[in-house]
Amino acid sequence: MAPGLNDYNSCSSDSCSFVQYENPTPVAAAVVEYGDKQVVLGHNALWPAGWFGLITGFVETYEDPAYTVVREVKEEIGLEAEIVSFIGHYTFKRMNQLILAYHVKATGDIVLSEEIDEVKVVPFDQVKYWPAGTGYALRDLLKSQGYDPQERPFK
Repeated sequence: MAPGLNDYNSCSSDSCSFVQYENPTPVAAAVVEYGDKQVVLGHNALWPAGWFGLITGFVETYEDPAYTVVREVKEEIGLEAEIVSFIGHYTFKRMNQLILAYHVKATGDIVLSEEIDEVKVVPFDQVKYWPAGTGYALRDLLKSQGYDPQERPFK
């Protein structure tokens, strides 16, 4: 094996045409609207302090991404979610993920899981997006709602 077509690992023999493609992993993400025009941001227990993001989860075999996003909201923060719309798809190159982002409205009481150890509930007009993957989904949803979201650069 050696770098070949588009730098993918490829068979180096002329008699072999194998290419080891690195297909992305599908991830469903939720911009969780909670209450009156507020978004829930979660802190994953494995992340550095102060990092918050959307509620996300891996799409399991044969699972519809819309089902995944509702399931993950329930599992990670205990809320009942209803899909409002599909926001779009985004790449997260560092993790080789394809993110399928949805706007959901959620009800109930927030119950933290082992995975999400803290949440912030931030009004739409105050939340800032981050310049990567799910941050762009948050930005696009806010723009579609008439807001002018500001970027929060990585530190």
